[in-house]
Amino acid sequence: MSTGAVDLRTGPGDDPTSLTGGGVIAARSPFELFWRRLKRDKVALVAGAFVVLLVFAAVLAPLIVNLVGTTGPNDQNPNALDSFGTPTGPSADHIFGVDTLGRDVFARVLYGARVSLQVAIIATAISVFIGVITGMIAGYYRSWTDTMLSRFVDVLLAFPILLLGIGLASACSLGNGCAGGLIEPGLSVVIFVIAFVNWTYIYRIIRGQVLSMREKEFVEASRSLGAPNRRILFREILPNLVAPIIVYSTLIIPQNILFEAALSFLGVGVQPPDASWGAMLADATAIFDTSWWFMFFPGAALLLTVLAFNLLGDGLHDALNPRAGK
Repeated sequence: MSTGAVDLRTGPGDDPTSLTGGGVIAARSPFELFWRRLKRDKVALVAGAFVVLLVFAAVLAPLIVNLVGTTGPNDQNPNALDSFGTPTGPSADHIFGVDTLGRDVFARVLYGARVSLQVAIIATAISVFIGVITGMIAGYYRSWTDTMLSRFVDVLLAFPILLLGIGLASACSLGNGCAGGLIEPGLSVVIFVIAFVNWTYIYRIIRGQVLSMREKEFVEASRSLGAPNRRILFREILPNLVAPIIVYSTLIIPQNILFEAALSFLGVGVQPPDASWGAMLADATAIFDTSWWFMFFPGAALLLTVLAFNLLGDGLHDALNPRAGK
């Protein structure tokens, strides 16, 4: 009786009866197993497709605006207003209508996507970099290093994040900015504030993971062979942190998009005339009852973007989790 070679890399979510000729289970790479689980989650795939389309729309915003044949995001067109000087709704010339200054809402929503994605991705990258490095150091070395970093994080988390962000953004938006002019008012202030307050969440997640991994057999084996701590951290522990880093980065991006929108809504984020979904919502609050399109389209863009990133993050979490039963 022939015996089949069992692939130990198959997870609980994979079908053990999918055999090849001869009764041998086909070996699959970790990426194949990940894609096999992810493609079962249709909601995550739709969310991922929406995110990809949004990124392309943001990158190609100038080309799309030209193809549609509308005006630029900051071009004021008094002729687009009605005879009373109030905004006009969606039409053939302006498919999303215009705002109080006659600027095309469709163009401003597209360019607002650029701002939101740029802030979210850059701020998330900075937050993840700082959080991963400090979390690995604190979790691996422990002792006074862990105590100092953890107490500093506790102090930061003791402040209401939004209020702290508003205070920092307000202070850095005056004069020459912060850090001797290194952080200038505008987009850089928003990125700095979001990265400053959000790295703490990544720090706590990575620290907890490293505290568990430093006691594992593969770390003990490397230590017994004389491997230095730096090699153990970056060659043994860090590769095992890739999955949680990807998942939590995907979940932090929508949080940062909302943070940027909140700061812009309160007037301390992206400054006029640059388009921002939060600033557009703030401008629409006084006239939303008569000019619904001015609030509806940037609000819908913000809602769908945050929802898509959250659904994609959940799908990645399930696909990268070897214990997932889907």
